[in-house]
Amino acid sequence: MQNDPHLYRYPSRRTVHYANRGMVCTSAPLAAQAGLEVLKKGGNAIDAAIATAMALTVVEPTSNGIGSDAFALVWTNGKLHGLNASGWAPAKMNVGLLKGKGYTEVPRIGWEPVMTPGAPSGWAALSETFGRLPLTEVAEPAAWYAENGYPLSPDVAWFWNRAFQGFSKSLKGEQFQPWFDTFAPAGRAPVAGEIWKNAGMAKTLRDIAATKAESFYKGALAEQIVAWSNKTGGYFDAADLSEYAAQFVEPITAHYKGYDVYEIPPNGHGIAALMALNILSGMELGAERESVQTYHAMIEAMKLAFVDTQAFVADPRHMSTKVEDMLSMAYADKRRKLISDTAALHPEAGDPSCGDTVYLCTADGEGNMVSYIQSNYAGFGSGIVVPGTGIALQNRGNNFSMDESRDNCIAGRKKSYHTIIPGFLCKDGEAVGPFGVMGGFMQPQGHLQVVVNTVDYGMNPQECLDAPRFQWTGDKKVQIDAHTPIHIIRKLQEMGHEVEMNHSLGAMGRGEIIWRTEHGTLSGATEPRCDGTVASW
Repeated sequence: MQNDPHLYRYPSRRTVHYANRGMVCTSAPLAAQAGLEVLKKGGNAIDAAIATAMALTVVEPTSNGIGSDAFALVWTNGKLHGLNASGWAPAKMNVGLLKGKGYTEVPRIGWEPVMTPGAPSGWAALSETFGRLPLTEVAEPAAWYAENGYPLSPDVAWFWNRAFQGFSKSLKGEQFQPWFDTFAPAGRAPVAGEIWKNAGMAKTLRDIAATKAESFYKGALAEQIVAWSNKTGGYFDAADLSEYAAQFVEPITAHYKGYDVYEIPPNGHGIAALMALNILSGMELGAERESVQTYHAMIEAMKLAFVDTQAFVADPRHMSTKVEDMLSMAYADKRRKLISDTAALHPEAGDPSCGDTVYLCTADGEGNMVSYIQSNYAGFGSGIVVPGTGIALQNRGNNFSMDESRDNCIAGRKKSYHTIIPGFLCKDGEAVGPFGVMGGFMQPQGHLQVVVNTVDYGMNPQECLDAPRFQWTGDKKVQIDAHTPIHIIRKLQEMGHEVEMNHSLGAMGRGEIIWRTEHGTLSGATEPRCDGTVASW
């Protein structure tokens, strides 16, 4: 009898990995191998990241797809670059339209939460700007997996079945039939070890690569997306796709105890991690990581940061609050004074059950490094699949508000508040490396804990990921990993925290890390909470 993969497998027996020529860390072993294959063919870390990201749409479609959004932080030639490949809402979309259909919040399934996918544009932009190999060569491992098939890993099979069971009950109507045709052709979810393939997805990936994503936004694939939208009650027109392009952006940063921590600026909520680190920088943590003082300080700092990001983060063109004000130390000092020795009550941060995402990081022997994240948001996304293409469309619009007084209120050609965030760590102007923790509203909380584990407690990458985690979920509620020392849990409860023991796979996030060592080599680790792997050379 197989073990149920949705339960934790702690304590981890994984060890940190070392390499000098290249490294790929991600949640799916076959995708990591795709990235490593590209490195060995002469590609750089950017090529490897693209290859891994494209492969993940095939081998882990439970968390991302060709219709995903993406963000990246790229270190090359001594500089860090940011990429925002998040899409926008169709021009026709607005609050009045949704209210007229009886909605009080943006739904999770159907055409209403679907936004223009940004990931294909992001792949092309990264390849054109920083890549070394042709995108056609970089995409081939992913296309090969789709065309010839691959055996499902245990965790992916579990999430696939969960999605199938839910969609079988909730997805009714012509617009949803292609999801079942594509991802459940046998009338069920595939199981662990079973081969799954999709020729349409292989063709789509090759079309995107051959045209540098032009087909997806202005060509044959765009026409198929718009035609399916028109036929089944969607909101897209050709311009929603043709006028979209991923954008390079300037990363935002916070200085924490000698290190510089970088995130993508809003519309992502990586700023929450930076704001919490600013608050923590003026606080005393415990002498040991597993101390009540450390847990309480991180939880309370995270609460304060989340309250602000939930209120202020939106499409940067629509934000009324300045990023520099949110990141000022004067503001951090003011917020820090609100923390006492008891759990504080604050407005809810969000729904921690939302968010299925893939994260990957890559590095090569030349000094290039990439922190990359890609997501459909909730599982397979909206349930909308463009027939014959394998394109599962994301449901990121679910993160919009329908409150017209909020900066994040839904509107046409607007980007929503985004939960997916890549992280990057530097010291004295040099790269330490990429890191990330997947999982919706867990992500900045995971970033905070990885940085504290590294900087304050000197943990190596694998120790950082193995360590117990918490997740604040609203009010005084906090989820704690089941293997957290019981005396800490009891003391937190005495301080007023409403502690829930967490046993569920993925709920506490899934992370990957690559650090460059003092010897110039690479040190990498992967998440014990998933099928993750480190592929190194």
